[in-house]
Amino acid sequence: MVRTASRRRAVLGVSLAAAGLTGVLGAAAQPAAAAPAAPASPCVQKIAVVNNGGFVLNFQITTREGQLSAPTDDYPVNQWRLIDLTSTPLEEGVDVRPLTHATAGDDVLGNTFVSYCANGQTATYTASGTTLNYTVTLLT
Repeated sequence: MVRTASRRRAVLGVSLAAAGLTGVLGAAAQPAAAAPAAPASPCVQKIAVVNNGGFVLNFQITTREGQLSAPTDDYPVNQWRLIDLTSTPLEEGVDVRPLTHATAGDDVLGNTFVSYCANGQTATYTASGTTLNYTVTLLT
């Protein structure tokens, strides 16, 4: 089997060389470089999380690379907090989302990233559920 596969490659290589296609095959055989991820949408300056859950929470901002902002203070149900990204060490253009911490419960990430732009806009997420079973969803 190995001998047959080697022979097929050799014959294919000669045939392609004769046809002037070795460069085409070589390019096609190379793995494609990973395309950079498109910036997340929307582009915002501030992140707010509304606590609609049955627990006390706080949150901080995280990037795709794992950078973290300082956390907010703890706040109960029916309240919200906001982090202005211009007050963090994060750079404009980075994709961010909230990382929430329920007191005596789970840590949950926001369901989607947004992009950081110093434009005055706010992305609002809502945290809903219970300490060990909740979601953090971007409002659209």
